[in-house]
Amino acid sequence: MLNTTNPNNYAYPTKHLDIHILGGIKLNKLESLRVTLSVQKLKSQNTSTSSAYHILRHSIDLYNDNQVEKFTRKIAERLEIGTSIARRTLQDLTKALENHRFLLLEKEQQSHQPFYKELSATEEKQAITFLRSKDLLNKTNQLIGQSGVIGEDHNRQTMYLIFTSRKTNNPLHCISLGSSGVGKTHLQSKVAELIPEEDKVEITVLSANAFYYFNRTELQHKLILIEDLDGAESVLYPLRELQSKKRITKTVVHKDTKGTTKTIHLTVEGPVSVAGCTTQESIYEDNSNRSFLLYIDESEEQDNKIMQYQRRASAGKLNEQDEIKARELLKNVQRILKPIKVINPFAEYLELPKSVFKPRRTNSHYLQFIEAITFYKQYQREQQVNEETGEEFIETSIEDIQEANELIIDVLLRKSDTITGACRNHLERLKAYLKANNQTTFTNAEIRRHLRIKESTLRNYNNQLLLEDYIRRIKKSKTKSYCFEIVDVNEYTNLKNHIDKALNDCVSRLSTSQTASKSQVV
Repeated sequence: MLNTTNPNNYAYPTKHLDIHILGGIKLNKLESLRVTLSVQKLKSQNTSTSSAYHILRHSIDLYNDNQVEKFTRKIAERLEIGTSIARRTLQDLTKALENHRFLLLEKEQQSHQPFYKELSATEEKQAITFLRSKDLLNKTNQLIGQSGVIGEDHNRQTMYLIFTSRKTNNPLHCISLGSSGVGKTHLQSKVAELIPEEDKVEITVLSANAFYYFNRTELQHKLILIEDLDGAESVLYPLRELQSKKRITKTVVHKDTKGTTKTIHLTVEGPVSVAGCTTQESIYEDNSNRSFLLYIDESEEQDNKIMQYQRRASAGKLNEQDEIKARELLKNVQRILKPIKVINPFAEYLELPKSVFKPRRTNSHYLQFIEAITFYKQYQREQQVNEETGEEFIETSIEDIQEANELIIDVLLRKSDTITGACRNHLERLKAYLKANNQTTFTNAEIRRHLRIKESTLRNYNNQLLLEDYIRRIKKSKTKSYCFEIVDVNEYTNLKNHIDKALNDCVSRLSTSQTASKSQVV
């Protein structure tokens, strides 16, 4: 019997010989069985004391008949044993090692297969009951908070719905933006904990060609999480193609077993949902255009919430079991969501505000986000069947559009802004400071001191704000020195009100039209 207890020293004792396989066996080359053998007679059969220590060590390919035959004669000669016994022993050993290698390969293959959790009847019932509950999005947001995501009410809910869209044919993508150390990666990783492990791929660093060597369907409907876009800069192009075209292909030269050079195509199928974090919004503009931009809350209120949570965790006052239960429920909710087509009967009547930049792509994102909400509410929708194709589908309601508008207004607001998110955050802090101190003008030295901003950073902000005409330089009449003033304090509020009004007016028209249609039917 082959004893594999020690993986580096298999034992194969027989009636006549004691054989050890030193270093185990390799699994990468199935066309050969190269091993290092240590062969000696059993002690009971040794005729002298010196022969008890006579050991034959040899490296051999057990699939090479010539090598095996030579080794057989060497065993018979050196250990003074019959060649028929030695030959039969090596044949039996080869068969045993071959069977063991197949078992190891099967185990290795099983270990690399993705894990899929089978929900119990209780877990499935609990998840379905939750998905059928009223005010589902608010209850989901509360559950996300219970799972350990602090603050960021809009961002965390939007991110969760974007991650959910990976199961649809038109997934959404997001990029978390903010200055260093504000919790971009933390927010992404905490929300990603609510997605089943089998549905996500976490990436820190990737080589330029890494994406092309995934199995053809390995990434289909997966969530790809990139900790920092700076670490994945070499794969941003194939990533963009995977987002837009839902597949990537690379042509490479390959030599077959006969040495013939052939051209083969490496294809990886999507669709995928991609999420990443960065501090450099302008550098990744091509990726940003394909994604929802989620700006991290850097307010003092959010700082206090996070620090209070950290203190409670350090004091051992957090209920970790409640957090685990909330995470598991949301994971199970994700597991029971089934792929189904979503039709938005109101899509033709939905319009974006005129102020939004790049409206073509933004309009597509807006409609996809509404579909993601409808998809998440699939257990509250009646499944219908297309009589021509036989395909099942569910329909979007006006309530879905209203909820999408509430969540997406911040995204549209940023898409309508002419300055970067970091510069906008600075400008809003500047407005709040001037209002609190009842001022209309400010100097660089004053702002650096009170808002704690580095000189180089403030200079970059000022250059951008001056270029876009958000601030202007003026000369003080008394001192003849220069200072700055804000051109329009209410410009951002007015823009937000304009977008909000445009979205609400659209929903109001839909509601009025639907009411009129129902009254005509009656």
